[in-house]
Amino acid sequence: MTSSSSTPRPEVTASGATRPGGPGLLAGRTVSRVGYGAMQLERLRQDRGGALALLRRAVELGVDHIDTAQFYGDGFVNGLIREAIHPEDGVLVASKVGADADPGGPIPLRLAQRPEQLRASVEDNLVSLGVDRIPLVNLRRTDAGPGLRAEGDQVVGIDDQLAVMVGMRDEGKIGAIGLSSVTLDVLRHAIPAGIACVQNAYSLVARGDEDMLELCVAEGIAWVPYFPLGGAFPGLTKVTDEPAVTAGARALGITPSQLGLAWLLCHAPNVHLIPGTADAGHLEANVAAGTLALDDATIAALDAVPSRSVDIPLS
Repeated sequence: MTSSSSTPRPEVTASGATRPGGPGLLAGRTVSRVGYGAMQLERLRQDRGGALALLRRAVELGVDHIDTAQFYGDGFVNGLIREAIHPEDGVLVASKVGADADPGGPIPLRLAQRPEQLRASVEDNLVSLGVDRIPLVNLRRTDAGPGLRAEGDQVVGIDDQLAVMVGMRDEGKIGAIGLSSVTLDVLRHAIPAGIACVQNAYSLVARGDEDMLELCVAEGIAWVPYFPLGGAFPGLTKVTDEPAVTAGARALGITPSQLGLAWLLCHAPNVHLIPGTADAGHLEANVAAGTLALDDATIAALDAVPSRSVDIPLS
C-alpha cells in the first residue's frame, strides 16, 4: 500500500509549489493550467544568466508546462531549457514542428511542412533539449490564424503529416501529438490519430474558434491558445485596449492583462495558458492571474466583448 505522504498531490507541482490556475490534464499528465511560452527568451540572448534565472523562477512559481520550439532563436531557447530545467522539476516541455529558423530571411522563419522535414525537426529538438523523448510535440500547420501560408511543396495534406508524427510517437521519440493553426475540419479529421491539444490564436477579442473549443472540451483535448491577449501583429485587436477589460481590471485592482488571462481560464475547463515574457515581473503577474476568481458580473461584461478575425497572413 502506498502511504499518503508519497501519493502525488494534484494541487501542487513536483517542487511543492501550488499550481497556478489549478491542475489540468495535458498529454496524459497533470500540470498547472498556467504555463510559460518560451519564445521571448530569445530577447535575452545577451543575458544568458537572466534567461536561466527566469526559467528557474517560473518553476519556483509553480509552472510545470513550458512551450518551446527549435526555431525559437535557432536552438538558443531550447539550449536554455536544457540547462535550466532538470528531471526532478517534473516539467512537461512541449515543442513544435512545421517551421525552421531562417536567420537571414526577411522573416526569421520558414515553413518546414514536408514529412521528412517534420522528422528532422523532431530530431533537432531532441538534440538541443538533450532528451530521448519529447512529451508533447505540436504540429504547426498554416490553415488558420495569423502567420505564414504554405505554398508549393509546403502544401502538405494532414494525413501525410500525421503518418510521420504517429510513427515517431510509436518509436518513442514523442509522447503525444498536438495541432496548431488548424481549422475545425482538420481537427475533426485528425482526432482518430490521437490529438492531445490544440494551439490556435484565441483570446477574449478573437473567439472565432468557439466551435473548435467546444469540440476539444467534448473530446478531452487541451486548448492551449497562443496570442492569449491578442495584438501580436499589426491589425490585431489587443485585449488590454478593450474598455470592458480596463474597467473590470480597475474595479478588481489588477492589470488588464491579468484579467484577460483569468477570463480564458474561466471560459473553459480545458484551457492551458502559455503567456510569454522576458521580464520576471511580468512572469509573476501572469502566474498570479491563475489565482483570480472572477464574479458573474465581470464574466458577463467580458463575454459581451465582440470577437474579431485573426486571419492575417504574413507576406
